[in-house]
Amino acid sequence: MVRFARISSYALGLALLSGTAPGHGAGVAQAQQVDRLLIEKAARRITLFAASGAVVQVYQAIQLGWQPVGAKHFAGDGRTPEGHYRIDRGLENSAYHLALHVSYPSTGDRAFAADRGRDPGGAIFIHGQPNGMDRPAGDWTAGCIAVDNQQIEEIWSLVGDDTPVDIVP
Repeated sequence: MVRFARISSYALGLALLSGTAPGHGAGVAQAQQVDRLLIEKAARRITLFAASGAVVQVYQAIQLGWQPVGAKHFAGDGRTPEGHYRIDRGLENSAYHLALHVSYPSTGDRAFAADRGRDPGGAIFIHGQPNGMDRPAGDWTAGCIAVDNQQIEEIWSLVGDDTPVDIVP
């Protein structure tokens, strides 16, 4: 379920002007509940799916950790995780324009790192660009998935807590 508290003032303003109810993705042609996200690292793409399997929206040119090939295993490795996760909360006030927390590390991620005496890291988000800065070129995050600010506004308004996220190579 989309959390109404997570709709931005920008999207709310557009929704009120357009007559669209809050939480229905202002600027998105077909506002539907999003039931799954697929992040394809190599394709640099996020696809949002409805329960029916229909594509709700596709976002291209995403930015990843500075070491984009391979799964995240340890804190500071610069990699974006791969696996099955969930959006577990939104963070409206962060160093980036809106942020949706991805539930990394999973139990398996923790066990992998612990077996090697390492910290798996954490704080993986789908977020907009750094506040007060232009979009950096290339892959630059510490493991997060970055999109432009308009894209995160739409994603924020469509994706609720507990939404599954599959991150694939």
